[in-house]
Amino acid sequence: MRVAVLTGGGDCPGLNPAIRGAVLRGLDHGFEFIGILEGWRGLVQGMTTPLGLEQVEEIISQGGTMLGSSRTNPFKKGSEGDVEKVLANIQALEIDAIIALGGEDTLGVAKKLCDLDVPAVGVPKTMDNDLNCTDYTFGFDSAVAVAVDAADRLRDTARSHRRIMVLEVMGRHAGWVALYTGIAAGADWILIPEVAVDLDEMCEHLCAVRKRGKLYGLVVTSEGVELPLGEGEHAAVDAFGHVILKERRVGEFLASEIERQTGLETRSVTLGHVQRGGPPTVFDRVLATRVGMLAADLVHNRQFGMMAALKGTEVVPVPLEAAVATLKEVPVEMYESVKTLFRR
Repeated sequence: MRVAVLTGGGDCPGLNPAIRGAVLRGLDHGFEFIGILEGWRGLVQGMTTPLGLEQVEEIISQGGTMLGSSRTNPFKKGSEGDVEKVLANIQALEIDAIIALGGEDTLGVAKKLCDLDVPAVGVPKTMDNDLNCTDYTFGFDSAVAVAVDAADRLRDTARSHRRIMVLEVMGRHAGWVALYTGIAAGADWILIPEVAVDLDEMCEHLCAVRKRGKLYGLVVTSEGVELPLGEGEHAAVDAFGHVILKERRVGEFLASEIERQTGLETRSVTLGHVQRGGPPTVFDRVLATRVGMLAADLVHNRQFGMMAALKGTEVVPVPLEAAVATLKEVPVEMYESVKTLFRR
């Protein structure tokens, strides 16, 4: 059986261990592997690379993806002909099945190809941890570890200069990274996309914290929180229709508003792609390896249209359709319970 492996969307730590897990397990089943370069773009353009024991044996500690990635969407309006190119290249490359590693967008394409009778399975990857039907996605733990390290460093300099620091972390629709970072770093306030931003409440709280004698503050925010756009302002979008978040400068806006309302010196730091790089944590190495291995088993068992998921301590198959149907967002009641940590 000739199995193609691809990684799509934003990179994150854990992709290489997942590729490795899929290939090493697939070798047990006698698979021949082919690597597709740069996500779905590689299947549109027919870009491939050899993929076997020699290529994957040493990559478990490496961040990023050895296969390259892109946000190419062959089903995007205006990309007429790309789906036909994908189907033609699948036939030309004699691909019997596809293992797609990605988040909602990448796996959404895999689901649509399954609907066209292309045998495909999914591996859940996103540092945002917002993919449904799995408790955690690999990349999340590593991203939070980087963010917490940054928050700890910002707290030191904030304390030294009696400032408020705003840390902007990734998180488009879901605030898992911001929430976990804020809890672990002992933030004074956390902003997530699931909860409307109340600038007055936040600033009042920061003033109360200062009044009781804590002469610095730390605010952690997701890049995807809703902020008012200026009249006539329009945000750029990517191939999947998502707003390009770097243009919004959320951290800068919040720092400016905090300083304006409180009179307290406030600075902002945007981590951005720093969170995506570097070696994966132990948790992500193990999780990625396990879901990669299960993906190979799903192909072997011809359980196409499924995704390898973490449920409790077990990795189990779940339908791709359910995994990409809705996003896994932070429950509002969970956020409200965390607010008890914001002490005045």
